[in-house]
Amino acid sequence: MPVIIWLNGGFGAGKTTLAEELHRRLPDAVVYNPEDVGLMLWKWVRPNGDFQRLPSWRELVVATALSLRRHHAETLIVPMSLIRDAYRAEILGALAGAGEEVLHVFLEADAGALRERLNARVTHPGREWDQAAREFGLTPVDEAVAAAARQPGGTLLLRSDRLTPAELADEVLARADLRQAHGDGKRMRQARSLDSKET
Repeated sequence: MPVIIWLNGGFGAGKTTLAEELHRRLPDAVVYNPEDVGLMLWKWVRPNGDFQRLPSWRELVVATALSLRRHHAETLIVPMSLIRDAYRAEILGALAGAGEEVLHVFLEADAGALRERLNARVTHPGREWDQAAREFGLTPVDEAVAAAARQPGGTLLLRSDRLTPAELADEVLARADLRQAHGDGKRMRQARSLDSKET
């Protein structure tokens, strides 16, 4: 069954690493990073520090995801933070409204773990974008941690500071298989939340 797997969570939560692990297991899937849409827009629009605030970014993210899923992949893997509730609802709602099955995954981690990962990221000397991205990622860490409690029903919550990338991928793929087997007809895939109380 065609599906869009949206990997949400704060900067440093492990979205890119999980996307790579999922792609390793699903080589025919397409990994789509909406950050590239923002960088493209900044060629024509004056950078404002956060391209998610641009309505054009949110519209193009949806349009690109739909085109890639329909024409190039049964499975589309999207590693992208959508911490602001309104933006998450707008984008994921538009995908579901267009008839796509969406498995929304939120990678949760303690603030300390997120900061440690971001500080450990390698930046390339002379490349201002790398350093700026790292500093930008550190700014909303507490906001990202708080966002875990606000995710909508059907979200698969996973502790990326307690599970390895392989274990996270196992959870995502198992949940996708369970949803396909049950076929309950809902656009937002239902999932059992794995909250912070689980170890």
